[in-house]
Amino acid sequence: MSESTQMTTMESAAIQGLSGKEANKVAFGALIGTALEYYDYFLFSAASALVFNVQYFTNESASAAALASFATFGVGVAARPLGGVIFGAMGDRIGRRKTLILTIAGIGLITGLIGVLPTYAAIGVAAPILLVLLRIVQGLFVGGEWSGALTLVVENAPLHLRARYAVIPLIGSPIGTILSSGGFFLVTNLFSQQNFNSWGWRIPFLFSLPLLLVAIYIRSKLEESPVFRQLKESGEVAQSPVATTFTRNWRQILVGMAASLLGMGGFYLVTTFCVWYGVQVLGYDSSLMLLGTIVAAIAEIFVVIWGGRLGTKYGSSRVILWGGIASALVAIPAFLLLTSGVPVLVVFAMTLAVSTLSLPYAGTGAVLTGLFPAKTRYTGVAVANNIAAMAAGFVPLLVTGIVASASNRWWPAAVMLALISLITAFAGAVAPRFSVDLPGFKH
Repeated sequence: MSESTQMTTMESAAIQGLSGKEANKVAFGALIGTALEYYDYFLFSAASALVFNVQYFTNESASAAALASFATFGVGVAARPLGGVIFGAMGDRIGRRKTLILTIAGIGLITGLIGVLPTYAAIGVAAPILLVLLRIVQGLFVGGEWSGALTLVVENAPLHLRARYAVIPLIGSPIGTILSSGGFFLVTNLFSQQNFNSWGWRIPFLFSLPLLLVAIYIRSKLEESPVFRQLKESGEVAQSPVATTFTRNWRQILVGMAASLLGMGGFYLVTTFCVWYGVQVLGYDSSLMLLGTIVAAIAEIFVVIWGGRLGTKYGSSRVILWGGIASALVAIPAFLLLTSGVPVLVVFAMTLAVSTLSLPYAGTGAVLTGLFPAKTRYTGVAVANNIAAMAAGFVPLLVTGIVASASNRWWPAAVMLALISLITAFAGAVAPRFSVDLPGFKH
């Protein structure tokens, strides 16, 4: 019997008899953590479009300041692959649960520090430098969070329901978006523009600290993955998970990267870039763009849940394939609506674009965890997802530059969204041939 066959047999045995109650408990604990992760991360995304370009890059022109702000956003995402390697290896060697407590603590603390960081007007050039450094450290912790939460949930779920449970950590993304955009929406409406720029924007960042305490408490009550426990008991824990992943599973890494690209790159394009484009180029009120982001995120929750059910029935790779094609088809219509100047159509445009790209996003959890064996799953998922995240994090910067060179016309952004969508659709088409063969799991 080959090593890969032994590992899949061991994993199947480890999850036999798992109860829905236990799976639900783990899924809820993972959801709380990923919601905080995305709350913290999307705070930075929204602040990049609305605050940091004003408070930390004030010596630049409006377009140059936006580029610098989005570059800072991208630098943090660039740190994610390294964090994925560090915490992925940790999760495969010492356990999923311990690693996840560490990552969520780091994310929350860094976000709180950003909330008290002095501006350029207060300390000069040190302000943007410190902002970049904090963003890099935050990116390291984020690199191990999503992949670990996903791995823990999937390994605690009954095999035939993995696609359904795998979407639960993913719902943390729209929940975090709702909380972060909602926080900014409230403070922009409760305070004058002057008070918002001077101190009001800090409130949502500082609010992450009490949320962090709740997340750590809940995660401390979770049990370790039964799959990892069996690996440890049998002495099969990987000693060099990073080297093993890159030498034996590099094809799976490429497929996982492509599968993940739309859920992050497309989302950043429709939210971060479009918020900036709507406010700075089209002259929309920032509250309208934040409202569009919130409504789109609410719709995303239902689409992701629906995508998990479709994945259980038809296979998650098919959800990625057809969802990616749908996202490509709506790219141009969505941008036409976005530039219409009609508030209802603007909100609908953002909701339409986010909803369609959320369908393939719903399939990524089951597909990514299915690409890698249990022995190196945390590392494999973390590496694939975070390299894609690194590329996705620079999408707002890239699109802003291209749109600026095209006299601020919208069509390059629509073409970019369609291209990213087709790359992810291709990954859905080829994923089954590279996945781990687990009896009862529908790829």
